[in-house]
Amino acid sequence: MESFDPPFQEFYKKLFDNEVNIKNDMNVLDVVEERELPLIDLSRLNIEQEKEKCKREIAKASKEWGFFQVINHGISSQVLEKMRYEQVKVFKRPFVDKANGHPDLNFSAGSYRWGTPSANCLRQIAWSEAFHVPLADISTPSDRSTLSTTIKQLALKISDLAQKLSEILAEQLVGHKSDLFKEKCSPTTCYLRMNRYPVCPISPQVFGLMPHTDSDFLTILYQDQIGGLQLVKDGKWIAVKPNPKALIINIGDLFQAWSNDVYKSVEHRVVTNKHVERFSTAYFFCPSYETMIQSCIENSVYRRFSFGEFKQHVQDDVNMLGCKIGLPRAMEDKKEISGRTSCKRSGEEDEHS
Repeated sequence: MESFDPPFQEFYKKLFDNEVNIKNDMNVLDVVEERELPLIDLSRLNIEQEKEKCKREIAKASKEWGFFQVINHGISSQVLEKMRYEQVKVFKRPFVDKANGHPDLNFSAGSYRWGTPSANCLRQIAWSEAFHVPLADISTPSDRSTLSTTIKQLALKISDLAQKLSEILAEQLVGHKSDLFKEKCSPTTCYLRMNRYPVCPISPQVFGLMPHTDSDFLTILYQDQIGGLQLVKDGKWIAVKPNPKALIINIGDLFQAWSNDVYKSVEHRVVTNKHVERFSTAYFFCPSYETMIQSCIENSVYRRFSFGEFKQHVQDDVNMLGCKIGLPRAMEDKKEISGRTSCKRSGEEDEHS
C-alpha cells in the first residue's frame, strides 16, 4: 500500500543521522504556558446596546494580542465539518498523487507543499504538508468536485466574515467605514490553505510550522482540538488553548502597515505531536497584487507599496537569505533593513497555521 505521508525521514536522513545536529536542536521548544485567546461573541453585533462594545473589543484584541477567537460567527458547524471531512480525504491520498498533481485534485501547479527543501538543521524543518489554493482555482463553473464545491461553500461564508471584521477594524481606527476591503479583496484574490501535521517521531525537536507572520490583511483559522498553535505575547511564547466552537482570527502584515502599527501582526508557530496528527484550514484575506498599501494615518512608518511588490520581496528574501524580512522592507528608513542581522529561516513564501 502506498504511503500518504511525505518522506520526511528519507529526505532529511542526513540531518537525522547527525547526532551533533540532534543534540544541538534538543531544546528547540521550551515548555510554554497554555492560555485562552480573547473570546468575542459576534452575535452581540446584532444587539443595539452591545454592538459598539463588541466592536471595541475586536479592536482591543487586535492591538494587544494580534489574535482573538470568535463564536456565533455565521458559519455553520455542518459546513466546517464537511470541509474537515474532505480535507482528511485529500490528505489520505498516496503521497505521489499529491506531489505530482493528480488530475482529480484540479489545483494549480505548486499548490501542494511539504517540509522545507532548504533545511540544513532540524529546527528548519516544517513537519507538515499543505494545499495552498488560490480561490480563483476553484471559481470555474466546470469544477464540480466535492472538494471544490465544499471549498466554495466555505469561502463564500468566510469571505463575508473577513469583510465584516475588516470593516469593523477600519471603522474603529479612522472613525468611519472604509471601502478598501470591498473594492480590493474579492474571493478570487484570497487563498485557502489546508494543513496537515503528521505524527512526528522526534517531536519536539522540530516545528510543524516555523515562527512566522502572515502576509495578508487577516487570517481566519479553523483548527481541530489537538492543539499546537503558539504565539508571542508580551515577549514570550504561549500555547493557544483550542476551542471547539470558535474560529481564530489573526492580524496580518498588511493590516499592521495600513494601521501604522496600531494592529499587530504577531509571530506564531505550530509545534509537532508524537502521538496524533493535526488538521487545520486557514483563509487568507488578501487584496489583488496591484493594490497599493498605504497607512490610513499620517506620518506613517511605512512607505507606500503594492501587495505584489511586498510578496515579491518576501519570496526574494526567502530564496536569497533563507528567511522572511517582511514589513521592515516597507519602512521609510532603509537602515532598518540593512541593520537587521538575523532572522528566522523559512522554507517557503507563506506559512500559515
